[in-house]
Order: sequence, then structure tokens, then C-alpha cells
Amino acid sequence: MNKKSLVILILILVLAFFLRYYKITEVPPSLNWDETAIGYNAYSILRTGHDEWGKLLPIHFESYGEYKLPLQIYFSIPAIAIFGLNDFSVRITPVVYGTLTILLIFLLTRALFRNNLIALSAAFFLAVSPWHIQLTRASFESSFSVLWVLWGIWWLVKGFENKKWWVYAIIPLALAMYTYNSARVFVPLYLLALLLVYKAEIFKYKKILLISIVVFLIMLIPMVPYYLGGNGASRYKLVSITDDPGLVPRIDQQRNQSTLPPLVKRFLYNRVTYVSFYTIEHYFAHFAPAFLFISGAPHKQHSVQGLGELFYIQAPLILLGLYWLFKTKNRFRYLLISWLLISIIPVSVTNDSIPQALRTLIAAPVYQILSAIGLYQGYMFLRKRKAFLFGSAIALLLVFAWEFNHYLYQLFVIYPVSYSRDWQYGYKQVVSYIQDHQNQYDEIVFSRVYGEPYMFTLFYLQYDPAKYQNDPNLVRYEGNNWIWVLRFGKFYFPDLGDAGTTFEDIVKENQGKKILFIGKPGDFPSQLPVLYQVNFLNGNPDFQIVEVK
Repeated sequence: MNKKSLVILILILVLAFFLRYYKITEVPPSLNWDETAIGYNAYSILRTGHDEWGKLLPIHFESYGEYKLPLQIYFSIPAIAIFGLNDFSVRITPVVYGTLTILLIFLLTRALFRNNLIALSAAFFLAVSPWHIQLTRASFESSFSVLWVLWGIWWLVKGFENKKWWVYAIIPLALAMYTYNSARVFVPLYLLALLLVYKAEIFKYKKILLISIVVFLIMLIPMVPYYLGGNGASRYKLVSITDDPGLVPRIDQQRNQSTLPPLVKRFLYNRVTYVSFYTIEHYFAHFAPAFLFISGAPHKQHSVQGLGELFYIQAPLILLGLYWLFKTKNRFRYLLISWLLISIIPVSVTNDSIPQALRTLIAAPVYQILSAIGLYQGYMFLRKRKAFLFGSAIALLLVFAWEFNHYLYQLFVIYPVSYSRDWQYGYKQVVSYIQDHQNQYDEIVFSRVYGEPYMFTLFYLQYDPAKYQNDPNLVRYEGNNWIWVLRFGKFYFPDLGDAGTTFEDIVKENQGKKILFIGKPGDFPSQLPVLYQVNFLNGNPDFQIVEVK
């Protein structure tokens, strides 16, 4: 690698770090409940060696009942040890590994094509990618899985020159399966696909293949209790379309609305056909231009709304990159294509909002590599036509400059104001008030109106993990494949307004106690004076705090 390429790579890495670090505690506007759970469990491990449930160095963190995978939590510990438990310490970890991911895509692309220009272009495209930036400015496990997947595929590619790298590659690929559930599906399917595509070459080295399989299976042994204990099935039920409670009613509705003969209706409208069509629809939704280039993912935490996951200018470059891969019969064309096609499979059978940016993030590097190939091949085609090359370069730069500027404006100016509610904004401010006044009250009632107030309370109070784990007042209960904390210490976390948990009932049950109530406007009698109010960043009312003496 020459000095000029090294300087450009360093500049790209600096740009990548800046785009992920700038205003990191303000955009997104607050930590969400998963980020606080990751942070508090890392803090709990740091302080006690146990998670919030009192489990010693767990491989799976029960958390809210969805069993978080361990790597994101364990790798968050160093920053929390250095900076304390706060917003910055939770988010600096994805900023760092997000930047390292840019380095890895450079190394992988250079190994694939032996070309610094293509490798630098791929690194640049991922550095400025709205898809990747969004999910490395907050603590999302999916973005950590991308780092390990890229690392593993880089070493797999190196293995085609020196077979020992195939054994080494198994290590980061196996570790990817401890980061995010999509990777647990992607990695084994991808390895199987590569085994089939490159079988003529791989099976020449049976000893290396056998060692790789043994290493892979050994690294997966800690997962066995998770699945044998039924926890894996619980997680699957939480997201799977086959366990969607509305599945059977929708099938019955289709049958009732149809005028076809009963036997035909039963053949056309049943669980198998419905799930099959649903899965196919979900799968191909992730290749739609609307998702990739126009409006992006509908989930408001996973995407800056109204913008595609990729830039417009990448569309022709991706097509050109695909054309070149297959026209030249590039050795690694199926390595890239199978990567892209398999990465969409895990999300296709889920009941989440579709299309998904979070669960398909593993696909993002492929698009950047294809864009880089297309850019380089376009340059090679036009370099002898200097007038066309100059004009095309200017047009490309102008369109990109406009797109990128528009994206940055949306990300840093519009997005945090418009979607602060979707990021559970306000908990930090409320807990700060609680911290200053908690000794004045016998009971603190904190409504679950915006979700998981107990975890925000633990996180922002930096509540002693040992005290929490051994709290005799700790009450949890399970409902809808989720685990809720109802009480700990002097805190009570009801759904204010639900039958049996009204404001009046709580006051009646706690006669003679001084109570601090936190909820949304309308949860309390209007005549009670508001001690403190938090508004969302768009000015709409968020939390109100009142008291009863």
C-alpha cells in the first residue's frame, strides 16, 4: 500500500469517526431502553460480576425477557469503566467499532480485488452511509455483528491464498453469532453457501475443513443451554410471524371474504400459504428502490425518515458493479451475491415493520463494495474520454454533495426534534429530578406510558447493582413474551390508567404516604399542581410530575 493510499485511508477513517462522534449524546436525542439495558448490565458486570438478574457472567442476558446476546454488553464495559455510567460511555463503543468497520471493509475489498482505489471507494461509501451511520451512533447490536462478519469474510478471502486463514476466519464469524440474532442465521447459511459454491477448491483441503468445523462447533457450545432451556424458542416467538396472534384471524378473514368453493378456499388460505407469501413479500421488500434509495425503513429509530438507506448516485454504480462482476466472471462474485441474498433471510420471517434496516445491516457493506466497483469501472471506461470523464465526475460530485448535505441537515437538525418521542426522550430529565428529591417521598410511582421506566431509573441513578439484585421489594412479572419490573426499593412502575392501577387506587392503597407521581398529562387530576414538566423536543408535553401528601 503506497503512502498516498494510506493518507487517503486515514482521512476516510477520520471522517467516519467524526460522522459517528459529532453530537453523539444529542443525536439520536436520548438513549432508548435497549441502550440503557446494555449500559446498566455492563455496569452491573463491572461492579459485581453479575447481570441485573444476578446471573454470574452470563452468555445470554435475560434483560426484558428477550435474552440479549453478550458481546455488545461485555465490550461496553471498558468505556463505562473509564467514563462512568452515562450516555457518552454507552455510545462511544459503537462509534469506535463503527469506525473500525470502515477499516475492515477496506481490507476485505482490497483482498477481493487487489485494487486500492476500489478498496478506498468502498471504505468511503460505508463511512458516509446513512444506513451504517444511523446504527453506529447508538448502541445497536446489529452494527457490532457487521464488524465481526466483515472480519471473518476478509480472512475467508485470504484463505483462498493461504488455507490456514480459513481456520482463523471461523473465530470472528462464530463471535458474530454472539452479537445479534440475525447473525445467528446468516453465518451458518453463508458458510454452507460458500461450501457449495467453492466445493471443488475447499474439499481439496479436508484437514483444514475438518479443523474449521471443529473450531466452529466448539465456539458454539455455550449456546446449547440457551436452546435446550427453551429461551431460544421464547425469543423466536417474540418476533416470528408464525407466532403472531393475528395470523389465524387474518387467514379466517380471507376465507370468509372469498367466494371460491370451500375446498379451494382451504387450499389457498391456510397457515403454510399465508406464511410463504408473507415471507416472500418481506424478502423482496428489501430490494425495493423505495427502501434502498427513496424513503428507507419505516422504523423511526433505525433510519432518518424520508431518506433512502443508500444515496441516489449509488443506484447506477451498483448496477454497473453487478454487471462487471458477472461479465468478467470474477472469482468472488458468488461470495458477494450469496452474502447479499442470505443477509435478508433472517428478517423475512419476522413480524416487525418491513422493510427493516436494523436486521438487514449485514447487507449494507455489499452495496458499498458494488458501488465502489461500479465507480472504478466507470472511471476506467471514461478515462480515455477526458471530456466525458470530467463532466461525469462533476455531475456525480454535485449530486452527491447535495444528497449528503441534505442527509446531514435531516440527521442533525430535523431528526432529533421530530422523533424525540420515538427515542423515549425525557427519562434522563425525570430521573435527574427524582435524584434530587427522592428522599422527600415514601413512594415514587413512575408510569410505564413510554416503556421500561425501571431501567432508565436504574441507569441514570447509577443504582447499586448489588442492592438491586438483592432487593426484597423487587417484583417482576411476565406478559406477552416480555418481562416487566413492577417494583424495586420505593419505586412502583404501573400502567397508570389501566383497570386496577388508576391514580385514585394507588392513593387509596397508600394512605398517609407522601407519593411522587410521574406520568403523562392526563394521568392525574387536573387540580394537582405540576412540580416539573418535560416536553419533547418538538414542544409537545412529555412527562409531568405531581405529588400527593
